[in-house]
Amino acid sequence: MLPAVRLISEAAELAAHRHNGMARKGRGNEPYINHLAEVANLLATASEGADAELVAAGWLHDSIEDTETTREELAQKFSDRVASLVVECTDDMSLPKAERRRLQIVDAPKKSASAKLIKIADKVSNIGARVHADPSAEERDDLTDYTNWAEQVVAGCRGGNPWLDKKFDDAVRAARASL
Repeated sequence: MLPAVRLISEAAELAAHRHNGMARKGRGNEPYINHLAEVANLLATASEGADAELVAAGWLHDSIEDTETTREELAQKFSDRVASLVVECTDDMSLPKAERRRLQIVDAPKKSASAKLIKIADKVSNIGARVHADPSAEERDDLTDYTNWAEQVVAGCRGGNPWLDKKFDDAVRAARASL
């Protein structure tokens, strides 16, 4: 396996290349890589820097879902654990959005402890990206809908890291305060 710093650096590089040109939904056309960096940073902080594979998986958590990246490639370049964590966090994009959302709620409690942390970090980042000053009615509805759904997903993921649980609660509070 790669040394920790190299593992994380190479995961960040692959994530940047694979998501090149992609933007987050919503205002500002923020580069998608910012989301991946935020998730990885939340995981690095939550694990106090002690779990390089978790942080690498944070960088890569959307790579199978959003790009041509495969599990096999991730296992070969990084580790079987990194690949498995990314797969655990990957939605089946052939399903309708409502079904993907339903499955995230149902499957959350069955995930590994590390995949649960990735899911919480992902939801923290996604809620934060939806908070805007002076939101439109559509943005308020989207934020309310997403936050309510994210709370249901995270309910099945809580308990593995009190700091990350609090970050999620803070994100929900900030989202609701912005409405």
